[in-house]
Amino acid sequence: MTAQASTKAPMNILVVGLGVIGATYGYLFQKAGHRVEHLVRSSSARSGISSLEVEILDGRTDPKGSLSHGRYSVHHHVHHRAHDRYDLIVVSVPQGRIAEAMADLDAEGIEGPVLLFCGFWGEREELDHLMAGRDILLGYPVAGGSITGNRLDCCVFDHVMLERRDRARFPGYEQVEALFDSCGISLERPHDMLEWIWLHMAINAGVGAVAGMYGDIEDTTRSAERLMSSTRMLARVVRAIRETSRIVASRSVDLRRYRGELLAYRLPTAVSAPLMKRMFSKNLLTRRIMTLHGNTDDLLFVCRTVYEQGRGGGIPAPVFYESYEAARDKAAHCGSGSADVAQP
Repeated sequence: MTAQASTKAPMNILVVGLGVIGATYGYLFQKAGHRVEHLVRSSSARSGISSLEVEILDGRTDPKGSLSHGRYSVHHHVHHRAHDRYDLIVVSVPQGRIAEAMADLDAEGIEGPVLLFCGFWGEREELDHLMAGRDILLGYPVAGGSITGNRLDCCVFDHVMLERRDRARFPGYEQVEALFDSCGISLERPHDMLEWIWLHMAINAGVGAVAGMYGDIEDTTRSAERLMSSTRMLARVVRAIRETSRIVASRSVDLRRYRGELLAYRLPTAVSAPLMKRMFSKNLLTRRIMTLHGNTDDLLFVCRTVYEQGRGGGIPAPVFYESYEAARDKAAHCGSGSADVAQP
């Protein structure tokens, strides 16, 4: 699909880094008529990339996904003023690198409101401290893919998650709404975006721990395929997610506000596991995004974060703990993956 350019003035957008999520949405923003630049460290292996060949499985108009090809012209930020200001700065990095990303912006004298488009396990106070006075809007992408050389293989859904207007305290909220609308992407707004992110990370931890326990840490695509085809493994995933969601609840989160996200995992495993297996077999987009969830280091970081929260709080979660410990032990003897993903 080629999104129609917005009738409003194009936005000046800076994407921190040139990762899969930033490149995927940067490509969509650019096609919609917006000006997009990337802040890439000179030491990065991707600092010399000026364009990417793009293959995208696009779920914006077809729920099954339509395959298309394109080229993304990558414009790099060039520091040339005491202060450079953008309409929006998109930060989509692994949780442990948010502080680094903000330090890079400060070092370059770059100003502008931030869309934090990634996982974050900390409390709101920690987040405010990291942002150091910048306007911040919490969101979460629903896309994934991999970059190999100058090629981006990705898939994108028809929506993203975004903090509610009344909770955001973000003066440019309407601009962000218009930005995604210009790309044909709708917005879903949970009760509390930060709590939703915690819960989503916990769900990913349950999936990742079980996949790592049974699968090949060095071949995450094969592991995901095996997981999605096994009712037995999916039943264990359901039990692990029930446990990780209780770890989130221990942070004073009322899970009743997120019934939709947890419904599939509350059903008896004899029902939920076959339903999940059927869903994976029928939904190409969902299956594709699972197979692309291949950054082993990032997955284990999320698993470890949830694991340490549960262990530290004395929360019973034997299935999850056993699964993560087995996956961790495997990873200790293996390398890591190279894909990025944000699951629906």
